[in-house]
Amino acid sequence: MKPLMLQGHERAITQIKYNREGDLLFSSAKDITPNVWYSLNGERLGTYNGHTGAVWCIDVDWKTTKFLSGAADNTLRLWDVATGVEIGNISSNSAVRTCSFSYSADLASYSTDQAMKQECEIFIVDARDDESFKSSAPILKMTVPDSKVTSLIWGTLDHTIITGHENGSITQWDLRTGKSIETVKDHQGSINDMQKNRQGTMFVTASKDHTSKLFDVDDLSVHKVYVTERPVNSASLSPIYDHVVLGGGQDAMDVTTTAAQAGKFDARFFHVIFEEEFARVKGHFGPINSLAFHPDGESFSTGGEDGFIRVQSFDPSYKEFKFDY
Repeated sequence: MKPLMLQGHERAITQIKYNREGDLLFSSAKDITPNVWYSLNGERLGTYNGHTGAVWCIDVDWKTTKFLSGAADNTLRLWDVATGVEIGNISSNSAVRTCSFSYSADLASYSTDQAMKQECEIFIVDARDDESFKSSAPILKMTVPDSKVTSLIWGTLDHTIITGHENGSITQWDLRTGKSIETVKDHQGSINDMQKNRQGTMFVTASKDHTSKLFDVDDLSVHKVYVTERPVNSASLSPIYDHVVLGGGQDAMDVTTTAAQAGKFDARFFHVIFEEEFARVKGHFGPINSLAFHPDGESFSTGGEDGFIRVQSFDPSYKEFKFDY
């Protein structure tokens, strides 16, 4: 199946995300405008204009009415998905690195970078109405003294949030007390991405230490390890099969020294339980920075350092594939 090539960004893709139904695909890049696309035919629906720095993170709520984006211009912005109008803007002291809606989308969390004597901080804000979002006082503010947050997801029943850090540690925070409950250090390198499975019971990490691991959301225990020979930038779990797809490649600054033919920039499919690689999908001519499975499991998308987004539908042979055991 020939992939759809989405060309709307001028610079490297930083994150891509489907909405809950999967009819829309949101993307952000190191340019200043997040985009939204129809995932079926790759047509660009529109852009969200207002940021003045690289957009690092995006999220969309479960009703696809609100869209969140955090950028290097030190702002977190809330947008109306349908009209592209900015409905909220929170200023921070340093770049916003991660942002995420809670499951109900009543709350949103975001983290800021360690920079200019500014400590890394995690904020929880009320995203229910525009006024509460705009009011500068967050519901909760947690300071992270040791290593900056590089990825963030919400835990079970929105009682906790889980953060991945630059030093490879993963921390679970209790939102009722504002304190960390547990920290594990199972990775040696920066954690670039964390994505939950469909049920929200497990999450998969992607790390610079060349591995991806499957963790339990509640007790942060490691269940599976997927080993590659280059940094992993993103990982996503299939909603319908026991498959996980990893994407990455060597650091962007080293890319000029190797050809795409060397197989460095493939999307790699592993069996979740057996930890064995069974397929690769070529395409990008730079590292893959973000990956997402379509919510129906029939296709997946990759966003690369080359500025392209590729939407790849699966052939019938993928659905018929049975792992021998």
